[in-house]
This record gives sequence, structure tokens and C-alpha cells, in this order.
Amino acid sequence: MQFVEPIWSKFKLETHESTLMEKFLFRIAKQWIAGNTASEALQSAKTANKNGMNAIINKLGEHMTAKDQINDTVSEYLALVLNLHKFKIYGGISVKPTQVGLSKSIEECTNNLKKIIEESTSSQSFVWIDMESSEYTDDTIKIYLNLFERYERIGIAIQANLKRTEQDVKMLLEHGAKIRLVKGAYRESKKNAYKIRHEVDENYRKLIKMLFSCGNEFAIATHDYTMIELAMNLSKKYERKFEFQMLKGIRDELKPVLIKKGFVVSEYIPYGTNWLPYSIRRLKERKRNILLLGSSFLHSHRV
Repeated sequence: MQFVEPIWSKFKLETHESTLMEKFLFRIAKQWIAGNTASEALQSAKTANKNGMNAIINKLGEHMTAKDQINDTVSEYLALVLNLHKFKIYGGISVKPTQVGLSKSIEECTNNLKKIIEESTSSQSFVWIDMESSEYTDDTIKIYLNLFERYERIGIAIQANLKRTEQDVKMLLEHGAKIRLVKGAYRESKKNAYKIRHEVDENYRKLIKMLFSCGNEFAIATHDYTMIELAMNLSKKYERKFEFQMLKGIRDELKPVLIKKGFVVSEYIPYGTNWLPYSIRRLKERKRNILLLGSSFLHSHRV
């Protein structure tokens, strides 16, 4: 008589394999993810401060529409800000607009950001408003400028891969905005974005020059040494208040070199259970990120 394996046995095996794979991927992702919890993110932030860097904490997740989920996220950011102050951690937080209501309405997002920013102002922490895919760009800029009229310690991320960004930066600089310049991590159409690496790099260089010539209090958020070197050279010509921002666990060999040269460096520290889709997007963002991640992983595990 032939033995037939119960279907639950196959499911159990697949679940076991999936769990092992997830554990393996998480071990790699831990290079740039603090962990699942806010307490782990705060511990990473303390370590960043100890190593001479500011800390920027971001709770992973986006496109939230459920009221309870949005409220929980706002509450978690409020608690983070209080703990940054309590533990004397220098830095701030970074919030995605769709985490706090933009998927529902501009008004809800704005009101929730106000709560977070007011608590951050009281605690002397900085708030960065992250930029998401291009469908949210106009609304995010509108919300930022509205809030920036009332609150000083807030900044906005701007993506160099979008074709519209040069005009956005010009307009934002006219308002004195505090800009974090990133290359961009979202999948965009050819109509909206530069798709070839050298085109994105060329635009990033152009935007760096704009920030140094016309801006102040901005962030160069990249792991690309060519761009970092350009910023260092421009800083000799223009006396500007700016900082370099890099992901936790990436370019750890470069961060102390920049600090020793007198530059401000902030470490971007994501955390949360949504680490897998975030990590995949980061890897897809630039092929070079895979090399950087591998290099950083090996560097941190040397005997």
C-alpha cells in the first residue's frame, strides 16, 4: 500500500523553509535595519551618537489607511521623540506622509504631522518628511511648505531621479527650505524619471551644486563617494551648514573619516516588521547598493 504524505506535512515543511529563509535574509538586513522594535532603534541611535553621528529614526511602513493603524503610528513617533529627549539622543525622526494619513487626505496627514512636529520641537528633535513615489510629490511639498511657515526644525526629502526635481529644488530654496537630497528608491515611469544611472548621477551633481550655491541647512544623503567628494570640495568654496546622511551599517569605514575631517554625519536608522519590502526596494534602487551591502557585511564580520 502506497503511503500518501498528509498535505499538512508539506505545508509544515514549506513554512519551515520560509522561516529559515526569512531568518537568513533578516541577518543580512540587520546591517541597515535596527530591528523590529522602537527600543532596538533607540539603542542603534545611542550607538550612532557614541560614534560621533546624529541619528535619524524611521519606522518602516507606508500607505496606511486604517484609522487605528495611523493613530498607532503617530503615537509611536510621539513616544520615539519623547525617548530621544529622555535618553539625550541627538538627532530626530523621519516620517513618511502615507504613514500618517496622506493616503486618506492632506488634512489628516497635516494634522498628524503637526502633533509630531510640536512634540519634536518641545524635545528639540528634528523632523524629516520623507518623499515617496511621484504620485505624492505635489501633496508632500504642499504639506511641507504649509508646516514650514510655522515650524523651523523640519526638512523634506527630494529625489534626484525625478525629472521635475530641479524646478522643485529652485522653488523650495526660494522658501528657505531644508532639503535632504536623495537619489530615489521608487519605481517610476520614463515619463517622470531618469532611468539610466549616469542621468540620475548627473542630476544629483547638478542639484548638489544648487544646494551649495543657493541653500543652507541641507543634507547630502548618499553612499556614492563621487558625490560625497563633490560636496566636500564645494564646502571649501561655500560656507554652508550641511550634513552627510547614510544608512545604518553602510559605508561604516567612511563615516569616521568624514567625522575626523570635521563634517557632520547622520545615520538613518529604519526599524519595524516591514523590513523585507523595504530592503528589497533598497537593493533594486541601485545595483551598487548590493555591492555596498556585501562589502559592509563582510567588513563588520571580519575576524
